[in-house]
Amino acid sequence: MDLLLVIIGFLLCIVGIIGSLLPILPGPPISWLGLLLLYFVDEMEWNYWLLGGTLFIAILIFILDYIIPAAGTKKYGGSKAGAIGTTVGLIVGIFIPIPLGFLIGPFVGAFIGEFIFNKSSSKIALRAAFGSFMGFLASTFMKFFVAVIYLGVFVYLCFQHQDILF
Repeated sequence: MDLLLVIIGFLLCIVGIIGSLLPILPGPPISWLGLLLLYFVDEMEWNYWLLGGTLFIAILIFILDYIIPAAGTKKYGGSKAGAIGTTVGLIVGIFIPIPLGFLIGPFVGAFIGEFIFNKSSSKIALRAAFGSFMGFLASTFMKFFVAVIYLGVFVYLCFQHQDILF
C-alpha cells in the first residue's frame, strides 16, 4: 500500500507540472496533493510546517494565477474583454494543432477581445494583447516553478526515507 501511495503521489506531482502549463488543471495544488499522499506512508514522519507552508504557497499561486494576467492586461491599457480573450485564446490555442498554440492563442485572443469587443484601435489592442501575454507568461512560469519545486521536495523526501521505496 505504501508503494502505491508513493507512485500515485509521484504521478500527481508530474500531473501538477503539466497542469501548470495548461489552464484546465490547477498545477501547484495537484502537486501539493502528491506531497500530502507521501505523508500517509507509514514510515514518513509528519512535518506540519512543510505541509502547511507548501499548502499556503499552492493556494497563493492558485489565486495569483487569476490576478496576474488580468493585471498585465490592465497595466498595458486593456479591458475585461482582453483578459477574457486571453483565457479563450489559451484554450483554443491548446486544441488547435499549430506549433506553440498555447503561447500564440492568449496573445491573439487578447488582441481580438480588445479590437472587436472593446472597439479599441489596433495600437491599443496590440499593446493590451502584449500585456496580457506577459501576464500569462509570468503566471505560467510561476506555477511551473512551484510545481517543479514540489516534485523536488517529493523526490528528496522519498530518498531521505529509502525504506519506503524498497
